[in-house]
Amino acid sequence: MDADGERKGIFAKLHPEVMRVLKKSELKDKEPTPIQEVSIEPILDGKNTMLISETGTGKTMAVMFPIFSRIMETQPKPIVALYVTPLKALNRDLLDRLMWWANELGLELGVRHGDTTQHERNMQREFPPHMLIVTLETLQPLLTAKTMREKLKNVKYVILDEVHEAIESKRGIQLSLALERLRKLCGDFQLIMLSATVGSPDKVAAFFAGGRDVQIIRAETAKQFDISVISPEPKPGDDEIAHAVYTTEETAARLRAIMELIKSARSSLTFTNTREFAEILVSRIRNLDKHFPVGIHHSSLSKTVRIETEKKFKAEEIKSIIATSSLQLGIDIGSIDLVIQYMSPRRVSQLTQRIGRAGHGMDRISRGIVIATDEDDCFEASVIARRALAGELEPTRFHTNALDVLAHQIVGMTLEDWKLNVKETYATLTRAWPYSTLPMQDFLSVARQLKILGLVFYNEEAPIDERMIEKKKRGFEYYFSQLSTIPTTKNYRVFNTLEQTFVGTLDEEFMALHGEPGTTFVVKGEPWRILEVEEDRVLVEPTSDIEAAIPGWDGELMPVDYGVAQEVGSLRGRIADMLEKDGRSVKDELRKLYPIDDGVAEKMIKIIRQR
Repeated sequence: MDADGERKGIFAKLHPEVMRVLKKSELKDKEPTPIQEVSIEPILDGKNTMLISETGTGKTMAVMFPIFSRIMETQPKPIVALYVTPLKALNRDLLDRLMWWANELGLELGVRHGDTTQHERNMQREFPPHMLIVTLETLQPLLTAKTMREKLKNVKYVILDEVHEAIESKRGIQLSLALERLRKLCGDFQLIMLSATVGSPDKVAAFFAGGRDVQIIRAETAKQFDISVISPEPKPGDDEIAHAVYTTEETAARLRAIMELIKSARSSLTFTNTREFAEILVSRIRNLDKHFPVGIHHSSLSKTVRIETEKKFKAEEIKSIIATSSLQLGIDIGSIDLVIQYMSPRRVSQLTQRIGRAGHGMDRISRGIVIATDEDDCFEASVIARRALAGELEPTRFHTNALDVLAHQIVGMTLEDWKLNVKETYATLTRAWPYSTLPMQDFLSVARQLKILGLVFYNEEAPIDERMIEKKKRGFEYYFSQLSTIPTTKNYRVFNTLEQTFVGTLDEEFMALHGEPGTTFVVKGEPWRILEVEEDRVLVEPTSDIEAAIPGWDGELMPVDYGVAQEVGSLRGRIADMLEKDGRSVKDELRKLYPIDDGVAEKMIKIIRQR
């Protein structure tokens, strides 16, 4: 700053009101981060942009400073900006972080997702916020709601956060089509995309921009990663842990190592690949020490449980959260100094994203420890850790021309406009990059199938220029029952009868196998006894049964990338060759090549010796 306290550099380009608030904020004595230095001006100039920079480098405010400035300058009608995120936890965290800035600037912020109450929804209709933070799926019903559509006509800015999270799934395709529907409603808007890790930035930018020009902005930083893979060996005392939680000494050693690591850190996140393993870890830890400062977080827990856990973690009332992907993008809190990954994370980008939650800041090292289990897990985790340190992310792969998503969007468009001209609708949908090569004949086949299913009216006998796809009452139920492209199963809501609280959900398959009164199971890391099963509710009471069943949930474990699998195979062959030449130095060589401890190296060598 100069003698007058004015901010020099890129911040000086911001609106005077934003500068005034900046001087009051916790950033008042800080210089712009590298990503802020290079991205604020292009965003102020109205360019479509994609910002790529590591977690904790200030990407969010690199976007919000210029967007706040543009809003203060033009004073547009709400809703002027949509901030789209892939997770509800990220929505809540963003609201917490941005609310102070909005209040100081006299702007209104709102959040909309599956947990939003009806009262909040009503308020957003009556008094729309300047910026609405939504999930990918929430955008779908907003586009068809009459009152909200009127508000969305004012949208000038759309921010897509963590774009890599949806790009390889049908969620991304659905979002690309929703953006074209939004453009049809409000005209074009400025698109800003954010990502910490993405394998093919040019393709990702085109995917959501629909062929429009996008300026890709990368900011390399000095941020460093410290990643290691360990495989704890049993020690004296682990037999007692094994006996207490009815498991093997090897598993007990890993459990003890996790507890020691959590104790050693100020604050940590512990990730598992599935909700089932999260429940297993927390229940075993609580069986060993019911006061151990750990919480649990995954998508099958109730909103109340998840929010309470997040708040306790931010307040440092607990030292670690054991979580699934529900938190790998969610909590932004500076005190995290360690990320623990239980078992191989399956993908390099996932490990990078998760470990990036630690040391959240440019001048801090992101430290992560992967705890590998058996020999195969050791190989896979070692390769992924090496690739993460080398920045070798998986190439991005895309879905194109998904006809099920296309069908859903066509029905949604009939709810918006009642009657759709076939050729105009085809033109709108094929402006989305994933459908840019869709043959007209395939589009017409989908329309015909929707007619057969009774979801739309379609006069396919008319000349192509006159053909219309029209709204049908049955389309409402279909559209709103299929808002998410994530496969759904019937869920049973679990209620604690003693406290009259909603705990979480159980899948239909688990209930079919274990859903009898008197059965015990674990949810929220705690054992419960079933008292009664209603049509879609399970009434339970707390119990102390240490052998309670652990629920399973469908569709969680992602496949390993081909390149990782190939390197695992090569590593096995390399170890075999080294053992033939000089077996004495193999362990040292492995530790030079991969960030592993002796336990991991010994397990890999042992399995190759036994071939």
